[in-house]
Order: sequence, then C-alpha cells, then structure tokens
Amino acid sequence: MKRVMSIATSDSGAGAGIQADLKAFLRCGAYGTTAIVATTAQNTVGVTDIFPFPPRVAVKQIETIVEDIGADAVKTGMLFNAGIISAVAETVDRMRLPNLVVDPVMVAESGAVLLEPEAVDTYKNELFPLASAITPNVNEAFALLGEEVDEDRIEDCTVTLHALGPEAVIITGGHASSGADLLYDGEEFERIEGPVYDSENTHGAGCTHSSSLASFLALGFDLVEAARRARAVASEAVRYGISEIGAGAGPVHALGPILEEVEV
Repeated sequence: MKRVMSIATSDSGAGAGIQADLKAFLRCGAYGTTAIVATTAQNTVGVTDIFPFPPRVAVKQIETIVEDIGADAVKTGMLFNAGIISAVAETVDRMRLPNLVVDPVMVAESGAVLLEPEAVDTYKNELFPLASAITPNVNEAFALLGEEVDEDRIEDCTVTLHALGPEAVIITGGHASSGADLLYDGEEFERIEGPVYDSENTHGAGCTHSSSLASFLALGFDLVEAARRARAVASEAVRYGISEIGAGAGPVHALGPILEEVEV
C-alpha cells in the first residue's frame, strides 16, 4: 500500500487540515501518516486561535515516520510561520522525500489568516523549489506575488510562480469564474475541467485536492492524470458536502460516495 504523509495543522472542527487529508488519502486508496505542526481552535464559523508547535516537533515526527513507515509522497498544508516552513523544507530536502505537493494555505474559508505575512518569502525561497507541484487557489496565487486578483492574468501568474522552482503549478479553480484548474509544467498549459457544484459546504476542498494529488502521484500516475483524478475527488467531496454540521460553511465529504454504498 502506498504511503502518503501530511505535514499540516489540526482542524478541531475536522473539516480541513490534517483531518481532511486523512479522509482524502483513504478515499484514494493510500495509507496516510501525519506530522502535525500546529493546532487550531476552530469550528465551521471561524478560527478562534492558532497554537504553532516548535519547529523541532515537525522534524521529529517526519523523521520517525520515515524511519519505520516511509513515504511515497508528501503534502504540506497550513504551516503558519517561517520557522516551521524552513524546518520542513530542510527535512524534506535532507531526507529526499518524493512527490512533494505544497498547498500554500494562507486564508481559511471563514476568512481567518493562516499564514504569517513574513512567511511568504520562506515558502517561495525554501519550499517551492523542492515541490513536484504547488496548488494555490486563485486568491492565494496572486497573494503569493503580492498582487490583486486578475483572472485575465492567471496564465502569467502561473508562469511567474513556476519560475520560483516547483516542477509544476496547479492553480485550483474553485475561486475562479471558469471553475477550471490550470496546470503549468514549464512547457505547456493544461486546463483541468470538472463539475462545479453550487454549494456552501466547501470547507476542506483545497486540502482534499492537494492530498488527493499527492496520493495519485504516489500511486504512479503522471502529473496530468493525477491532477485530473484529484480534481474529480475534490469536486465529488463538495457534492457530498455536509450541510447539517455547524452554522457556517459545512465540511466537504471525501468519503461520501463510499459510505453511500454501505448499508448501515
């Protein structure tokens, strides 16, 4: 069984973060492990507090997982500050961990800021050059460049992000009018189409996408096919999103189609 590690933050409401990642790994047929770098106090309405761990906590978890279980792919989610990002980058590089998918989580569905501003350069200088793919949404993509969102310049934005060192950039389309993901590998653009569901239950969609992408890379699919499958899983998770959980944006449900087939 392929092994995929999530290096990310715990969501106490279980809609996004580590919790969403584990559901996505299982949905894709991979075994998930976790290196938790911070924890949040949050629910569907908002994030009330963030408690980052010392960087050495992430490093020790990663080393211990790899020593025994190994990793066929890695995804990073919310890393919060420059110290954690730098420690994760050093460890991933030193241990030569394959198929790194970097989801540069910056803002929660509720609008809470999940990345300290001074950490943006650390992402770009230290972690992006190690990535097989980075997966910002449209808002994050332009924010990484310090620019206002301009959907007419998405291709230019993608090229600029690729120049920072990742093997590929996938700008996810959930926040764009087209709804399509845009993949750029340094040579060609590929639009990844998929169904778009009019739903407020989208909390964790980005985490589900990046975790699915890492899973499919671990399973041996090439980048374009892995991106197509990840888009399908993320869209499906929105389709099955849970409306009766909390008063805010409901969580996506990556396991929805599987549980639908199970008689309880």
